[in-house]
Amino acid sequence: MMPCLNKKLFGVECPGCGLQRSLDLLLQGEFLAAFKMYPAIYPIIFLILFLGSTLFIKFKHSVFLKWFFATLTAGTIIVSYLIKMYNLYN
Repeated sequence: MMPCLNKKLFGVECPGCGLQRSLDLLLQGEFLAAFKMYPAIYPIIFLILFLGSTLFIKFKHSVFLKWFFATLTAGTIIVSYLIKMYNLYN
């Protein structure tokens, strides 16, 4: 696994820390462990699949759906990071 540069330089995890390990767990079939490692793994995968599918299939409200799924993904990343930092320092 690639080390987190932010963690090496500053000693603090970045919002992306755990994504590689979560993807590895997901590929091994450890779905719950992947979610526990990085809760945003499923919204990220869904967003990527949706964006890929819009290249071939036209949806009625695709612009709204893209923004919705992107906001959901970003929100999940931010909230899970804040919870991780809160638990780390308390």
